[in-house]
Amino acid sequence: MLDNKKVVRSWMMYDWANSAFATTIMAAVLPIYYVSAVGGTDTSWGFTQTASAIVIALLSPLLGAIADYSNRKIFFLRWFMILGAISSMLLVLPGKGDVLLTSIIVIIGMVGFGAGNTFYDALLNDVASPGNRDKVSANGFALGYLGGGILLALNIAIIQNPSLIGLKDTVAASQVSFFSVGVWWIIFSIPILRNVREKKTVTDVKLGQQVIAGLQRLRATFMQIRKYPELWKFMIAYWFFFDGVNTIIVMAASYGTTIGIESGDLIKALLITQFIGFPASYLFGSLAKRLGAKKMLYAAQAVYLVIVVLGYFMETALHFYILAALVGLVQGGSQATARSIYSRLIPAGRVAEFNGFLSFTSRFFSFGGPLVFALVKLVTDSSRSALLAVAFFFVMGMIVLTFVDTVKGERESERAME
Repeated sequence: MLDNKKVVRSWMMYDWANSAFATTIMAAVLPIYYVSAVGGTDTSWGFTQTASAIVIALLSPLLGAIADYSNRKIFFLRWFMILGAISSMLLVLPGKGDVLLTSIIVIIGMVGFGAGNTFYDALLNDVASPGNRDKVSANGFALGYLGGGILLALNIAIIQNPSLIGLKDTVAASQVSFFSVGVWWIIFSIPILRNVREKKTVTDVKLGQQVIAGLQRLRATFMQIRKYPELWKFMIAYWFFFDGVNTIIVMAASYGTTIGIESGDLIKALLITQFIGFPASYLFGSLAKRLGAKKMLYAAQAVYLVIVVLGYFMETALHFYILAALVGLVQGGSQATARSIYSRLIPAGRVAEFNGFLSFTSRFFSFGGPLVFALVKLVTDSSRSALLAVAFFFVMGMIVLTFVDTVKGERESERAME
């Protein structure tokens, strides 16, 4: 039943569950541990992230098509969650010099995280009515910020004071933090697995037949997506927006380091983003419902433009904290609003497939921002100019969004794809 409070809360709790991986594994603890304790380099870490993104991009649309055909989004979510959680726990095994093993485990974990999110996003249509999706989606992001931030804060406290729990050094404390992510992820995924239901699952179709059917549906998607012009235009706007946001996320730490911000201040800034993101995402969702999702997406991109310009002039850790706070104000809410708009433009019966398609295409094009950053840095020898160049993606996102008629797009989505 749509908008059932228990079901909606259960769906949102998955954001709380898997955000621990995003904060502790992807953003804060593991990147530092990978270099200092395992012996990896920035280059090998970059290749690890690239490999995981490629695998997720290739898998997502096919898995989404299969899930739509068989109504098995919960099934796939469960197993990718388990894959990601176990991978987090296995990060306690690699020691000094085990760079390749660590990278392989991280890639597997990233696949669990990324592919699982494809089905989690697709389930939004199963739990919330179109009028409530802006708020529900934003509330999910808010819980993710809070949950990920709480576990990260606990893990940082343990890493900085390992003797608190009887550990001998920060290496052991970091390993405990990785294991805690897996446990946290599994425990808080229980509500969505128990309480969120789909239509009756197709059980008499073999996996091979599902794969063939999934491939056929993918082909139909590529061939007929032009029949949904508003959806197509929104996807283009989203690619620019996603690329700009992704570039800020992946380049923030290196940019801060380049201009002299200490690693401790970088981690504190991440915590600021997490804990401001919690109430801000709730507020953003409420405003999107009241003022309109498209208007709020414009506003978010305008804030990102301000962040980029202020980042150009940034000098101190305090400045970095202020920018982290601004990011927290819009990052979760804007992504949640984009997810909600997209959910209303998707053709009926193709939810997981189109979420997989968006995941594939956005990841495929996500090289653009870092590439522009690197090229501008190469030409100008200035990280500040390189950051300023990222403004291009938000400007283009706002321009393309201007041409999207969401009301018309919702009418188009009601047509069954031939």
